[in-house]
Amino acid sequence: MKKFILYGLMVILFLTIPLTLTSCQMTIQKEEKQKDIDFTVVPDAELPKEVADFIETKKTGEMKNTYTTDEAVYLIVGYGEQKTSGYSITVNECYLGKDAVYLDTSLIGPTKGEKVDEVPTYPYIVIKIEKREEPVVFQ
Repeated sequence: MKKFILYGLMVILFLTIPLTLTSCQMTIQKEEKQKDIDFTVVPDAELPKEVADFIETKKTGEMKNTYTTDEAVYLIVGYGEQKTSGYSITVNECYLGKDAVYLDTSLIGPTKGEKVDEVPTYPYIVIKIEKREEPVVFQ
């Protein structure tokens, strides 16, 4: 009887884990662009202290976050630890949809033949936009 219960529990476990894992996936559809949003890439020296501190504590993993001041919203995107130097980030789009601000970035690796240092790097970018009330969707 104990074996029957144990086998039954194992079958239930093996059936529910894949269902649970696949049901957690969520796809965010791009909203139709209403208008492009002007932005500025913020150099490290001009980052608010709170943003710099956040980046320092989270830089080893991927990060997507916002920080709002009275005048602006800072959009923070980091790609975690990379094994070498030579990485950069490009902004593909920053636009206003019907109900949200959308930011799409890409990590660009070192070009073929580029001299790189074999040290860990932590590429990130901080985008500054005018203060808005809409939520931000990172793509």
